[in-house]
Order: sequence, then C-alpha cells, then structure tokens
Amino acid sequence: MAFERTRRPMDAVQAAEAAFKKVTTKPIEGPAPSAALPGARETVSLRIDQDVLEKFQADGPGWQERINAALRLAAGL
Repeated sequence: MAFERTRRPMDAVQAAEAAFKKVTTKPIEGPAPSAALPGARETVSLRIDQDVLEKFQADGPGWQERINAALRLAAGL
C-alpha cells in the first residue's frame, strides 16, 4: 500500500515565492512601548566645548542639572 500525500509538492516558482514572502513579511509586533515616565532621565553622551563645560562646572556640584536647565530654556520647554 503506497503512502499518499495530502499536499502536492511545490514547484520552483512557488518555493521561491514562499521563501520571499517569509523574509519580507513584517513580523507581528508586540504591544507598543509605554510612554516615558514623567521626570525620567536618560543617560546620553554629549560632545560640548571645553570652555562651556568648565563654565558650568565652575559653580560646583549640580552642573549637569544646570546644563539640562539651559538646554530646556534654549529648546523653549
């Protein structure tokens, strides 16, 4: 008794189309990322001129917060 397949084998064109669809189909994304917490801060690397850095550091501790305040003011926030 011969084994009968329920599916027909794909020809070369169908196999190529299936492979193309597999690699070009956008996967289903999970839930959207939640909104940032109010007041949360993010660590970044920022390149600024040495004289600007020295100006903010001259007033002692809190220079990073002072730079942040100056950037907020400049951005109109």
